[in-house]
Amino acid sequence: MNAVIHAQISVRKRGGTIEDYLPVHEFMDCTKELCSDNRHRILHTMWGIKRVIIPIFGHTIINSVGKIVNVKDLCEQDHILPDYQNRFIPTLADFVTEIDKTACAKFDFKKIATSYAADPVVHELMLSPLANTGMQAALLITHNSWFINTILPKLFNRKMEIRDFDITPADLFNNMQFQLWMDNGNSYPASCRLTANRIIH
Repeated sequence: MNAVIHAQISVRKRGGTIEDYLPVHEFMDCTKELCSDNRHRILHTMWGIKRVIIPIFGHTIINSVGKIVNVKDLCEQDHILPDYQNRFIPTLADFVTEIDKTACAKFDFKKIATSYAADPVVHELMLSPLANTGMQAALLITHNSWFINTILPKLFNRKMEIRDFDITPADLFNNMQFQLWMDNGNSYPASCRLTANRIIH
């Protein structure tokens, strides 16, 4: 689905106009610039909502008819669930599990993280994928040029950095295997398989 279709879903559920919701839905899919298939959906997780979307857009927005709309509900109910046939919301670990861990050994995550250690709030965010998943490979999500020069400036009013980066978004997605569950919910990720088995049986 594209952002306009998601915004139309929001209008049907919550009133207002497409323009009320388009900025949120477009931003959730901004990772399409990084990866042309559905591996791009790293923000389609509770980590993405809590750590990126809500800090940028706030917990609520007010639509054009004056209704207060919960951004978390907007992301979950009008964007992520429809993208996965209303079956599940994947976890960050579901995506990170598909990253080639041996390929990640060449990246110096400690060097990059240390360069942000003087700012505890930024440092904690940069390391949050590791805390969330327990896998160092998850740091490819926050230690790349896109996150540093797109997400951090929006969250913390920081200036973009003009330099060569050690890690790019291509390093993340070129090392991530594509799985059927990413393709619009055509199967279930590991985090949902127990639930899926209960539904089937």
